[in-house]
Formats: sequence, structure tokens, C-alpha cells
Amino acid sequence: MLTRIHIKYYYTVGALLALCFFVALPYILLKVIFAWIALSLGLVSSAYWFNSAGIFRKSQDGSIPWYISWSFIPFLMGSQLYNAWARKHDKVPAIQKIDKQLYLACRLFPSDIDQLKHENIDAILDVTAEFDALEWTLMDENIAYLNIPILDHSVPTVAQLNQAINWLHSQVSSGKNVVVHCALGRGRSVLVLAAYLVCREKNRDVNDVLKSINSIRQTARLNKWQLAAIEKMHSQQKINIHKRAWLIVNPVSGGGKWHDEADHIIQTLSDYFQLEVLYTTKDKSAVQLAEQAKQKGADIIVACGGDGTVNEVASVIVDTDIYLGIIPMGTTNALSHTLFGITSKFVPVAQALDILIQGHHQRIDTATCNNNLMLLLAGLGFEQKMIQKADREQKNNLGQLAYLNGLWEAIDENQPLSMRVQIDGGDIQVINTTSLVIANAAPFTSVLALGNGEPNISDGLLDITWIESSETSPQQLLSMTELLFAGLTGDREGKDSQASRIHHKQAKTIYLNTDSTCQYVIDGELFESEDLCIKVKPTSLNVLVPEANKHV
Repeated sequence: MLTRIHIKYYYTVGALLALCFFVALPYILLKVIFAWIALSLGLVSSAYWFNSAGIFRKSQDGSIPWYISWSFIPFLMGSQLYNAWARKHDKVPAIQKIDKQLYLACRLFPSDIDQLKHENIDAILDVTAEFDALEWTLMDENIAYLNIPILDHSVPTVAQLNQAINWLHSQVSSGKNVVVHCALGRGRSVLVLAAYLVCREKNRDVNDVLKSINSIRQTARLNKWQLAAIEKMHSQQKINIHKRAWLIVNPVSGGGKWHDEADHIIQTLSDYFQLEVLYTTKDKSAVQLAEQAKQKGADIIVACGGDGTVNEVASVIVDTDIYLGIIPMGTTNALSHTLFGITSKFVPVAQALDILIQGHHQRIDTATCNNNLMLLLAGLGFEQKMIQKADREQKNNLGQLAYLNGLWEAIDENQPLSMRVQIDGGDIQVINTTSLVIANAAPFTSVLALGNGEPNISDGLLDITWIESSETSPQQLLSMTELLFAGLTGDREGKDSQASRIHHKQAKTIYLNTDSTCQYVIDGELFESEDLCIKVKPTSLNVLVPEANKHV
């Protein structure tokens, strides 16, 4: 049985043969034809070599740009002829009902429209990458359509499969009849439908589901690679149907960004989840709303707001199996920056929606600071003063520049702190510092936490960074430059030098004590106390993250 590994050789050999004819033949017209064929098959073979269905640039509405189609015309013509021949000689119908509301099909043509209407099919899941979808407006109906581009004989990624099965479940739950189709209705479409059924029906295994599909559609079969992949994904619980998602919105975060994005967010998520939307008010916190969602059986709770909103939602679902989703709408969005990468700064909502839809998840560390949940960091000195000085009015006017302005003022004031510190139950030491940060996680923009580069949110350790107090502000600026270099490079030049005023340690627990009440900050929120006890809680929160997340 063919796999992607085999088929890539066939296309490569075909491209090389066409190239040989291009070189050998004397006629210009034939040279052009075989050069075109060589280019087309060469591009297709590269897609299989690198498992890159995106080479066809097929969009979610099923269209392929004309300038891409022209490159692939020889391949597409061959595929068209083969699909038409295989369909004509196939021993099973083009479209078959497999389960209630669920159908399998080969590539659909305008001639299939009457049957689609007869079967009352009003949702199409197209899992091909290599050709344009049927023009659904020909049906004169409002058809729900989604394309998940997968190469023939190949396996979708975990993210693609989660997206497909949750979209399927949403369509079925809304009462629609859905057809899943690939080129011949034998492999890719069967894999996706089987994945959905095995996730929906917990008492069945993959082989049982495949047998039941094959009993109806005798040509349905998976190659060994596809079968092994779906069994592994299912056994490791990497693919799941998230039936209920609760969206908890702080509508004033980030100066009211929610109002510009609300319709798009709700419509997009409603295609994949049974969605409930709740709004924080002066009388209802995100904690209260998250408790409500938790009690009503939410599979996912999505925090839509700033880091404060995310922290409140997470405090309710830490140490549970509920997934935390994040749509960053705040000023800083430090946690999403840490988990999602730098692109979260440029297209935060679009990226966040993709992550929620794809369903890839990771358990991350959290921590407690005086029994308050800490996702990011606790800070004294510069960190605390920076947050204190960047009030809501300044953040609304200046955005993140409000924090830089607050940090500059704190450095200029240069007020030292003296405290007793005990790390992991060891000896107590007295330190004099202008900045002390205990980080569970922090992006490189959180300069004060970068004593040894960006902290790892999944290592089971806290990163402790402090700057020795000094008499002048310029010395503090030199220390800040050193930390910034550490954040950009992952290392701190001269960190073992006697001249360095930066100190870094890692620990599971840290205890701090001062002679009088001092102010400190936890994840952007201000507190005060004489004592601080901070403990890490390894792998205690399940978060939806990008599939290529660097901490996985």
C-alpha cells in the first residue's frame, strides 16, 4: 500500500524523466511541455519530501491562486484524468452514508450536486490539498465548508486533526449532515472521520471504527503509517473533542479592544465549540465566572483580556484537567508572549484563535506567592515601582511605553531594599538590592527576570534574579543592559565576573523577610507584606499552545 514515503520517489522519478526528455528532445514546443511537466512534478515531489501541503496554497474556502495552479497544471490534469477513471471504475458510490449525519465521498464534481441536495448535505469537510474545491454556490444553498489541506497517503498534524474533528462535531451538533471527502474517499477522509468517531464514542477503538467504516465503504483503508499515527494520537489523548468552551471576557482590557474583535471571535469559535460568553463587571470577577464555567462542566475556559484576567481564570482551573485558552487583549500580555512567541505581539487575536481551534496543549508550571497564584513572576523594587507608576490612565495613553516610563522613574529614584532570603530551606542570607524578581516564566521583554536568559516555564524551577544596590543610577543602567543582553542571547556575558552586580539562582522554594511592610507585585497586581513565601507547582496547569511550542 502506498505511503507518502513511497509516493515522493514516484514523483521525483517522474520529474527527472521529464527533465531528461527536456534535455534530449530537439523541438522547442516539446522542450517547453516537458520543462513544464518537470517543474510541476518537481514541486509536487518537494511537497511530499518535506510533508508540506501548503505548497499548493489552498485556502480555507477551497480555492488555489491562479498563479499556483498554472505551475501545477500538468500534475492537476493527470490527477483529474486518474480521479475520473478511478471514480468510473470504483466499486463503491461516490458518496456514501457512514453514520447518522456523516458521509464519505471522493472528489466532488458538479454532477454530484443533485445527490448532495437529495441527502440534505449542508456541510463539507475537504481534506485535499491538491485541487480547487467544487464551487458550492452551484448548490444555491448556504453550505458550511472547511478545508484541511493534507497530502495524499499522508497524516495530518495533531493540530489539523483537532481542528477537523471539532469542526465536524460542531456541525453535527447543530443538526447538519456532513460529508468528508478526499480525492477517492479511501484514505485521508477515512482517517479524519475515524478520528472523529473514536473521539466521540469512547468505548470504541480505532480498529473497531475502521472495520465499521469498511463494512459500508469497502475501499476505505489506511496505510500502515496512517493507522499507526491515528492510534498513537488517540492513545496519547492528543486528539479530543472539546464540547464546551466558555469565553470569559474583560471588555475594558487594553483600552476596550474587545469591541473591535467581538463578532469575529465569537463567530470563529462558534464553528468549533459549544460556546458560552461571559463578561466581567465591577460586581463579577473573572474568578467568579470561571467558577461558574467549571461547575457547569467546561472543557475549555478561554480568558480574553490582559494578564490579570488570565491569572484569575487560571487560579480556578489549576490542578484540574480543564484547558486554559488565552486571547490576549491587555497592554502587556506577557504570558501569551511567553507561550506563543514574538508573533503574539503582531497578530494576537488571529494567532490565539488558531491555537484554540487546533487544540494542542501542554502542562506548564505555576507557582504560589503567599498562597496567591503566580503564573509569571513576583517582583520587589524596580518591578513593583514600574507597575505602580504605570496606572490605567497611562496605559490607555501610552500602551507598553507606560511601563518603560515607570521603570525609568524607578531607576532614577534608585531606592535600595534590605531583606533576608532563604532558598530551598538553606542558610539565610541578607541581600541589599534595588530589584529582586522571582520568575516562573517571563518573555525576554521582562528584562528584570533575565538573570540567566528567559526562564523555562516547564522545568519545575523558579528563576531568582537580583541586582545589587549601588550609589548611582548609571550603575543600575549598566546592570539593566547586562540583563537585556541575557534576554536576547539566552546567556549573560561575564555572569561569573566579580564585577557583575547581577545574581541568579534557581530553586523550588524561596522565603523573603523584611523589617517592615514592603510592596511587591504578582503578575502585574500590587500587594504588600513583611514576608513572602514562593513555591513552584510543576505541571499544574493545562494550557492550549502552538503545536511547535518551544517548551514542548
